[in-house]
Amino acid sequence: MDTKSTSNPTMARPEDENLGIGANIAYGFQHVLTMYGGIIAVPLIVGQAAGLGPSEIGLLIAASLFIGGLATLLQTLGLPYFGSQLPLVQGVSFASVATVVAIVTTGGGLPSVFGAVIAASILGLLITPFFSQIIRFFPPLVTGTVITTIGLTLMPVAAGWAMGGNRSAPDFGSMTNIGLAAFTLAIVLLLSKLGNAAISRLSILLAIVIGTFVAWALGLVDFAGIMTGDIFAFPTPFHFGAPTFEIAAIISMFIVVLVILVETSADILAVGDIIGTDIDSKRLGNGLRADMAASIIAPMFGSFTQSAFAQNVGLVAVTGVKSRFVVAFAGIILIILGLMPLMGRVIATVPTAVLGGAGIVLFGTVAASGIRTLAQVSYTNNMNLIIVAASIGFGMLPIAAPTFYDQFPDWFATIFHSGISSAAVMAIALNLLFNHFRMGNSENQSVFAAGTEDRSIRPAVILDLTEGDYFTEGKLYDVDGNEIAVVEVEEEMPPSAPANH
Repeated sequence: MDTKSTSNPTMARPEDENLGIGANIAYGFQHVLTMYGGIIAVPLIVGQAAGLGPSEIGLLIAASLFIGGLATLLQTLGLPYFGSQLPLVQGVSFASVATVVAIVTTGGGLPSVFGAVIAASILGLLITPFFSQIIRFFPPLVTGTVITTIGLTLMPVAAGWAMGGNRSAPDFGSMTNIGLAAFTLAIVLLLSKLGNAAISRLSILLAIVIGTFVAWALGLVDFAGIMTGDIFAFPTPFHFGAPTFEIAAIISMFIVVLVILVETSADILAVGDIIGTDIDSKRLGNGLRADMAASIIAPMFGSFTQSAFAQNVGLVAVTGVKSRFVVAFAGIILIILGLMPLMGRVIATVPTAVLGGAGIVLFGTVAASGIRTLAQVSYTNNMNLIIVAASIGFGMLPIAAPTFYDQFPDWFATIFHSGISSAAVMAIALNLLFNHFRMGNSENQSVFAAGTEDRSIRPAVILDLTEGDYFTEGKLYDVDGNEIAVVEVEEEMPPSAPANH
């Protein structure tokens, strides 16, 4: 078994650093703000599709926050065989939205959704040993491609947030929203430049707070509704009815679970690469089992499949805060938000456009981290360049054209509608095809490989050149533009060899 080793095993793991309760709370809160919009989006969409009223949609949101917090604690702190002990924030997976809405709207209702999630997640738990063995097929060539794609696929989310979030709203894409996002982005960059380490690391959180108060001053935020509603409420088990188990729904959801396992594997490897820690098959398996265990429990309280949040991987990269205890505190905050709708209403006042400004930096950082990883790859006399090109291009298809797979079978569309899954599948397959199963590889590689061959020049040629000489259109010129004659010189032959004149 090959393992990815990026740190000295005799040294303390970077993720085990404890920054103290004050820093843990501040940085943890920053993680919550980063993913809050994403974690509440799924219950909002599903609740509306199910025809639920505002109060019941509120229960779905509270359940998602509560379970997300528990799942985050399990992933960061860990139990025997469960939890990667990495700084990964867990929450409702967006990969399941289309399938959940399809089950709800075709007559199954929420009980059928919850039953499908439980059954599919149990199957996912059973196959995690297989997924944990694929780490040897994730060299920097594959992980760099997937990390880059994660960042690129999240950029439309940041753009949507910057425009206001709600596409049906009359102010969607207005200069006010985009200006607010631009202001928040400028604050992030300014605070990052100040030179103070604490302020720089909290730049995202401080920019979101400043952006929210600027929006309030402009009359774009209303704090009046914060005290309206319950202050404390515990998610009621099986509030929406006992789960029902339908074969078709379970099969559809199991495909989603496979997608989640691929995406979570990529996120675990990505954050491991970013913080510089060891990720072996055991640790990867523990992380995947935590995902599946949380997904099994989630429907009992009214939530859905759980997975790691890629945007928070970007936050780890941009802040440099590697501690898993920071993210554990984010989990505690999520639990409190799930138990205290009042706190949820406070965070809900943050304008989506403000989140969009911060998201541009966060998601761009993920892509940049992937590019940094790809810089470690050798592209000399191999097909690695075409593997990267084809995989990223394949991953961008559903992002550039969201309806690209509409005419494909449902199972295929479910898997490949995710740009992250598309890129991961293609990168793994091409890496196997060209770098593992070498039988049939041509000695004369394609133009992609030929273009990466190293060039060399003899020292004697360099000595004949002077500063400013340049070569163009097959001719050599000096700095003043005068052509330099190219004279053929016979090669000096070894003494034992006859000279031909």
